[in-house]
Amino acid sequence: MVNYRRGGRGRRAPVQAQEDTHRINTNIRVPEVRVIDDEGKQLGVMATSHALSLAEDKGLDLVEVAPNSKPPVCKFMDYGKFKYREQKKETEAKKKRVETSLKELRIRYRTDSSDLETKLKKAREFLGEGDKVKFSMRFRGREVMYMDLGIEKFEEIVEELKDVAAIDERSPARGRQIYIVLAPLKATSKGASSKTKSTKEKGASESVESSNTNGSEQSTTSQEVKGEEKPESAQQVEAVTS
Repeated sequence: MVNYRRGGRGRRAPVQAQEDTHRINTNIRVPEVRVIDDEGKQLGVMATSHALSLAEDKGLDLVEVAPNSKPPVCKFMDYGKFKYREQKKETEAKKKRVETSLKELRIRYRTDSSDLETKLKKAREFLGEGDKVKFSMRFRGREVMYMDLGIEKFEEIVEELKDVAAIDERSPARGRQIYIVLAPLKATSKGASSKTKSTKEKGASESVESSNTNGSEQSTTSQEVKGEEKPESAQQVEAVTS
């Protein structure tokens, strides 16, 4: 249950934070609502005051989960626990989210082999951590006439790192600065593997379906006759309570 303070006429009113996205308890101002109990059972349309009394009898909150429905849909739940679960899900999602940063390494068209080896070693470290690496090269004065040598240097880098990275972006060969961005292969290879697996599963599924076409069509027809379309309010409730 959420924290309460005394409201008018002896009824408990919730202390509701401004950032809450749902109206709850006495903050629900409409005269009647469609109610779903804490076990997911449809209780039908009733006066909001009566729905609030039923929720209080269960020691739960009345939470508006589908405000745009007519009438709005409300559900019995412990709103404090609901908010806690939502915050926990958000925290876990942030932990799983991989934030890729861009690391820049500057080289020259005449960088010698030992210095280049050092840069390549550093690039491998960044790529191994999941970061993208940008190799940039600036030409001063008349050095711009050696841009072809700079492009060749980039090609050498790509060849040296082809086992761990692929070209993600390349600047046009004009102006006094060129660059190339390399992205780690991990995400790419993982996506390709997943796509191949999905294709194989799809092929196997289509093979099974083609051998049972008649039975499948009869089953589908039967389900369409017996099935009922979910009301819009039920779909909205599932999105909130899942």
